[in-house]
Amino acid sequence: MSAIAVIDSQASAAADRVSVLRVFLVETRMECIRLLRSPAFAVPIILFPLMFYGLFGLMLGNHGAAAANPDAARYSLATFMAFGAIAPGLFGIGITVALDRDRGLLQLKRALPMPPGIYLAAKLVTSMVFVAVVSIALLLLASIVGKVVLELVQWVSLFILAVLGVIPFCGLGLMVGTLVKGQAAPAILNLIYVPMSFLAGIWVPLSVLPHFLAQLAPVWPAYHLTKLAQAVVGTGSTDLLPHVLDLVGMAALFFAVARRALRKLG
Repeated sequence: MSAIAVIDSQASAAADRVSVLRVFLVETRMECIRLLRSPAFAVPIILFPLMFYGLFGLMLGNHGAAAANPDAARYSLATFMAFGAIAPGLFGIGITVALDRDRGLLQLKRALPMPPGIYLAAKLVTSMVFVAVVSIALLLLASIVGKVVLELVQWVSLFILAVLGVIPFCGLGLMVGTLVKGQAAPAILNLIYVPMSFLAGIWVPLSVLPHFLAQLAPVWPAYHLTKLAQAVVGTGSTDLLPHVLDLVGMAALFFAVARRALRKLG
């Protein structure tokens, strides 16, 4: 009888794992469809990094023939790869969570027999999917049009870095989404998104900014992700640990604040 009980227990645990995985996949699919059916989100998130890289990285940067200045071409690609990882996390999670709060959907999700954490995990993976799409498009544009030359490990590392690099911005978006109303969320997130992109050295080199602004760059997660991307392509410092620790710490702080805010909602 004990052997039968053990077998039944193992079968039940396996079924539970399959059920959790299925719920997670369905929830992630629904999140992807939800965002794709919102052109105001999907179109800018995917097209803006490509447009800005094409304009500033290729045309104005004169990197059509990267052989003339390979370091500048790689630097530009790394910078816009980091830029492409910001918005899916900020807006994909921040706005939808704020709207779900206003509509009472968070309370409904909690009442459903859904494993805890699936709702937010699905949003996180959805943001990663969008970053993956943007990153692949940027890499193709850089290699075909920009003639950027990298080792295979650099191409792959840059892609993985962008996909994982969205996590701190998901935490920031989640924190904002739990603290502000749905109607205010886009404005608040844009007030974070635009200055952060500028002051983190994405739009212009920090060397051209006033000294006091350049000194504030490390407070932005975009700065550290950009530095990591530049290191991957060989145009930045190889001292990666401080930037990794800063991103991990910022992500932990954002998620902790968001978790506390969610608890207060009941």
